Formats: sequence, C-alpha cells, structure tokens
Amino acid sequence: MRAIVMTGVGGPEVLVPTEAPRPAAGAGELVVRAEAVPVLYPETAIRAGTFPTPAEPPFVFGFQSAGTVTEIGAGVETGLVGRRVVVATNGFGAYAEYVVAPAAQATPIPDGVDTAVAAAVLMSGSVAAALTDTAALTRDETVLVEAAATGVGAYLTQYAARLGARVIATAGGPAKATQAREFGAAEVIDHNDPAWTDRLRDLLGATTLDVVFDSIGGTATPALLDLMTPVRGRMLGYGFLSGGPAPIAAIDLVNRGLTLIGCAGPAWLAKVAGYRAQVLDEVAAGTLEPLLDTILPLDQAARAHELIEQRATFGTIVLRPHHT
Repeated sequence: MRAIVMTGVGGPEVLVPTEAPRPAAGAGELVVRAEAVPVLYPETAIRAGTFPTPAEPPFVFGFQSAGTVTEIGAGVETGLVGRRVVVATNGFGAYAEYVVAPAAQATPIPDGVDTAVAAAVLMSGSVAAALTDTAALTRDETVLVEAAATGVGAYLTQYAARLGARVIATAGGPAKATQAREFGAAEVIDHNDPAWTDRLRDLLGATTLDVVFDSIGGTATPALLDLMTPVRGRMLGYGFLSGGPAPIAAIDLVNRGLTLIGCAGPAWLAKVAGYRAQVLDEVAAGTLEPLLDTILPLDQAARAHELIEQRATFGTIVLRPHHT
C-alpha cells in the first residue's frame, strides 16, 4: 500500500511517500480503508521535533484517518465491518491507504456527513467542545478566543456565540478576521500586531474578560491577566502557537483571584475523545459548521505541512489516499 513515512525529525521534506506493508487487525483492533486523512497542527510540531515523536523514525506518520472498516480483530463488534468511521491511531500509521487502530478509538460517521468533512472536523471540533464545557460558559459572559478563524478557535467561536457569549477574537490578517466574524465573533483583533493586547485593552474599556481560551501562549499572555474578571476569571491554556507556554506563576493568579486550567495530557485527551460522537452529530444536524480547506493527494503530505506552517489555510487539509 502507499504510505507516508517520517524518515527523521525536520522540515516537511522528511515526510516521504513509499510502499509499506498493509496492516492487519490484532485483538481489539480494526483496519480502515482510508478515504480521508486529516493533517493536524500537532503533527507538524511532532515532525519538527517540538513535541516528542511517538516512535523512533522511520515510521508511517499520522494520528487520525476516516474510511470504511474492512477487517476486525478478536473481540471487536462484527457490525463495524462496512461502517464508515473516523479512527485515532496510537500515535502513528494514519498517513496510509489502510490504517489499523484500536476499535475503542473509532467514531461512526452519521449518514449524510461526508467522510472528508468528518475527518476535517473531528479533532478540532471535539477539543473545542471539551474546552467549552470545561470553561462552564454562561450567557452574556465576555470571552477571548485566540486564533479564532481556523482549527479549534473557529469551533470555539461557534460554540461560545451559540451560548450567547460576547466573543472577542484574534485572527491573523483581514481575511481570517472576516472568517472569525462569520463564525460569530463580535470584534476581531489582528494578533500579528505586536501590540495586540493593548488594542484589546482599548476595546474592552471598563469590561473584563470572563474566559480566555489561550492557544498562543508565550510572552503576550501575562498581559491578559489584568484584563480578566477578578475572582471568577478563568484561562484555559491548550496550545503554544507562539512556540512556548505562557510564563505565568501561581502568585500571578492568586493576587488576581484567577483560575488557569491546563488542557493537555492523557486525562485531557481522554475527555476530548468523549465529545467525538457529539461533534459529528452536530455537523449532521447542521448546528456546527465544519472547516474543510482543501483535499490533496496522499503523496502531497509534505506540501500540506508547508501550507499549515505558512498559516495559509482556512480550515483542515485532508489527504486523499490513492487505492490500486
């Protein structure tokens, strides 16, 4: 079968198309004939060496895939054969024509939802749903969503706006600002401006932020603390688009009566997984708008990583495997 192998840590060029053995299902596993493989932002960080690799290279790359179940192992429900599902792998193996994954990590795709759309929405949408519930948003609260035009931020904007919150968004450039507004942001600030936190202060006036969804991290984040609502303000940190976490100490929070919730690690990922079916049901019902940027052939995985790192996408890139 055709697959993309990560040959080492480095730039997109380390993702190399090759022929690989077709996987077989072990106990508790299933095999999917892949139709759509989402290219996810965390994958670019693993490939670049920012995050640890799940195995020693070379290995078939990729976290998630969507397609039709062709084979099951011992202990797996027989009714899954022939079903369309999105699967999460054990950290590798998804950039391929056939993908093996734990059956427990398979989410059935509802009728009427395109397979590529399901692949595009599942990870970012389920993270956004988990963040929204963890924040315990209430109507009329003021919310800051960073990087709100694409990925998790775009789904957060939709959820928060639907709950009746006032969403202040950040986005990179006019086109992405327009997209954030279309998803429900009341105001948008360009986070490419080094002084964007000053712009936010001016915009808020006497108002304070009840919730901050922080995906940027880095040195700009501490400036947000003085703009948050004392005692009940909460910040949820779930990403480091700036390249590193926010340098915030416990005393910074204690003196302001604020809460910082770190959204990472195995327990957090398990919580996110619990929202996968909900997200696909919302797409089927038309209450959540999916973001599918473009579909590329599997062999163009390196190009997809380049586009993501250039911040050139307005949604998820999906790879389409070529079957013989």
